[in-house]
Amino acid sequence: SLALVHIDDAATLFRLEGQITGIRIKLHDMFAAPQLTQSLRKTLSPDYYISDWTQQHVNFFKAVQTEKTVMFIILLVIVAVAAFNIVSTLVMMVADKRSDIAILRTLGASPASIMGIFMVQGTMIGVVGTVMGTVGGVLLALNVETIVPAIERLFHVEFLASDVYYISELPSDLRWPDVFKITVISFVLSIVATLYPAWRASRTQPAEALRYE
Repeated sequence: SLALVHIDDAATLFRLEGQITGIRIKLHDMFAAPQLTQSLRKTLSPDYYISDWTQQHVNFFKAVQTEKTVMFIILLVIVAVAAFNIVSTLVMMVADKRSDIAILRTLGASPASIMGIFMVQGTMIGVVGTVMGTVGGVLLALNVETIVPAIERLFHVEFLASDVYYISELPSDLRWPDVFKITVISFVLSIVATLYPAWRASRTQPAEALRYE
């Protein structure tokens, strides 16, 4: 149950007239509140009740963390699909360039050099795509508060109704560690995606590839 009373009446009820019953601390860095809370609990006696804003809204922040985890998984799936596209593109390229690969082999190119050619090509595709996606995503995140209203005016729609979501604009908080993590994962997957097509190209037999040429 919840009771709302005047502070003077509450002080009289608990016989605390003229006494300080609580202190609120405001920090420049709001995310340092949990660490400060732990420090105060170790310093002060157990008679003091200490809490911070993360504990007062713990269910809300758990929901936000769950949503963030789900979004990260969705992004990984999107990156995996893009990596599969690199695989399919290189496999088709290997099939199309079988005769050229065979000619290089007859001229003395080793399987390792053939494999290196296709790995470099696939890696360049992945690097260009990763850089363009990262730059585009960062620019979108930094300007989302301008882009979303422009889209709403252009198409006469309202994405965030203030009477439903209690906010009138879409906030954006760019986290550079997350950007770095996604960029590294995308780059690694683009390299891994080149291994099978490059290995398949290195296994091309010149006599078999040039039989019908």
